[in-house]
Amino acid sequence: MTAPRLAGRLDHIEPFYVMELAKAASLVAASPACDPAQGGEPMVFLNIGEPDFGAAPAVQAAAIAALAEGRTQYTDATGLPALRQRIAAWYGQRYGVEIDPRRIVVTAGASAALQLICLALFEPGDEVLMPDPSYPCNRHFVAAAGATARLLPASPEARFQLDAASVRAAWTPATRGVLLASPGNPTGTSIAPDEMAAIAQAVAERGGVTLVDEIYLGLSYDERYGQTALALQQPGVADSLVSINSFSKYFGMTGWRLGWLVLPPALVGPVERLAQNLYICPSTLAQHAALACFEPESMTEYERRRAEFRRRRDHVVPALEALGLPVPVVPDGAFYAWFDCSRHASSSWAFCQRLMQSAHVALTPGRDFGPHAAERYVRLSFASSQEQLDTALARLSRELR
Repeated sequence: MTAPRLAGRLDHIEPFYVMELAKAASLVAASPACDPAQGGEPMVFLNIGEPDFGAAPAVQAAAIAALAEGRTQYTDATGLPALRQRIAAWYGQRYGVEIDPRRIVVTAGASAALQLICLALFEPGDEVLMPDPSYPCNRHFVAAAGATARLLPASPEARFQLDAASVRAAWTPATRGVLLASPGNPTGTSIAPDEMAAIAQAVAERGGVTLVDEIYLGLSYDERYGQTALALQQPGVADSLVSINSFSKYFGMTGWRLGWLVLPPALVGPVERLAQNLYICPSTLAQHAALACFEPESMTEYERRRAEFRRRRDHVVPALEALGLPVPVVPDGAFYAWFDCSRHASSSWAFCQRLMQSAHVALTPGRDFGPHAAERYVRLSFASSQEQLDTALARLSRELR
């Protein structure tokens, strides 16, 4: 029987290697070498960017109450009005930025948000500028819309981010805009507010759009960088800037699949039309639960967790440096350390495979995040518990020394 013909767009969608390596790590984890009953040591997974903290207690309680009360019907495609209002109020309280709730579109995770905005703005023949390294799925959302993600090498001196000068130099007649992440995955580094303003201005002057993935913004550790791009209110710039955010990272609701967009008013209608047709509405249960994210007791818990992630960062980065695994730019947000393994291996993929087999520590090689210096860098997620991190660092020391 002949297999169905696949769409040509799949030629531009690479495997998500972090997930492929996770499968391999799971197989090793199930082997006798990782079975304590047979004298093995359990696998430590530092390869996936998922907080070890789940949804806050008030959020779980709100979900149970909504389910018990039967509040599970479809919502508007743009989300519950009450949730859009809570999100808008959060921007005012945390960042001092006034956002009209009508500009907010609640989505089925940040992934759906990126899919919606890429489908709304990009088409075949367009190109979108992105830094290398960057989160691989972001460039694949661009490719799925038929456009081309053009990766620009970003150095440690530029904090592994784009700057206005590189955007201006790379712009061509085919360029439609930029897709940034601040703080970024895999590096945990952010774009300084003045540089973000310069980028957005350069893009607006060229008739393009600036998309900023801010899903880790709540997990910022440095006031110099922990500012939303939505603070840019200049005419022209504000009308060409889109922010993407999520309940997954700061709010700990990974599997609930809930995110949001903040859009210029002119884009709300087109994006709503796409959402209506693609998935009708985000999860109603997750939306009712997310209302409790903004209660005082929940916010206190999220800030406690943010402080814990910062403490882990301050422990992990010097420990890596001591092992000859330098971190060129200390992450100012998120929960990743992007370290250089070149003193120990010529290939980050081989380095990670070796440590998975010998140290039983799962890490993520640079291969996923772009070709520039991919063989040199490895991502470690410090979203795991301190106990797990200590175990992993001890094993790395054992193997590398």
